[in-house]
Amino acid sequence: MARSDYAIHSVELEIGGSENVPAIFQVPRALAPTPGVLLLHGFSSRKERMADSIGRALLAHGVASLAIDLPLHGARDGDLQSMSLRNPIAVAQTWKLAVREARAAAHYMLEQPSVDSRRIAIAGYSLGAYLAVTVASDEPVVRAVALAAGGDLPSDLPFASLVRAAVDPVRSVKALSGRPLYMVNGKNDRTIRPEQAGALFAAAGDPKEIHWYDGGHWPPQPAIANVAAWLAAQLNP
Repeated sequence: MARSDYAIHSVELEIGGSENVPAIFQVPRALAPTPGVLLLHGFSSRKERMADSIGRALLAHGVASLAIDLPLHGARDGDLQSMSLRNPIAVAQTWKLAVREARAAAHYMLEQPSVDSRRIAIAGYSLGAYLAVTVASDEPVVRAVALAAGGDLPSDLPFASLVRAAVDPVRSVKALSGRPLYMVNGKNDRTIRPEQAGALFAAAGDPKEIHWYDGGHWPPQPAIANVAAWLAAQLNP
């Protein structure tokens, strides 16, 4: 896609907390509003990785995207080590903030004249996949959900009952209520293991798809391209 066919904006979302949320908004140059996808990155990552991978793939399909830095990540201040499971209270507080900010980011897209508010989806990778399904579960504006390296919580998770009270992917995926779900997972992923992916997929209602690639935690480019194509198909009836 030629650079003249789209625009990239660095924006600061004013969520109402102690700091703004840095984001990258990529939008095709089009005569009519386009579909849009909120992109949520993984643990210890940043918005640029999502914008440069799935975001660029979406542009080729005429779909806008908004990639944000989650709390303690990317250009944001804070100590990422406070996310350690040895400090479950800090994890819960940070998680609640991330959910609130992701919801606000979805509504930011709704307000953009270049984005069709009736065609919004969400895509998350790893930690972002947990966040994506949580946000989508009670945000009806989200029409479709794509998860890369997503799954249920691990069975050996420390403080499992406390963590699951704050985030329960199985409960969230059941609440999608017929909205389409697409999952892509690595056969050799040791971070989100295949059994975690299988448990989440089994809990989801139809329509749903799961695809497996030969590899580990980060999906190869063909898998990313397939996610973008699926999202575009869902948002371009």
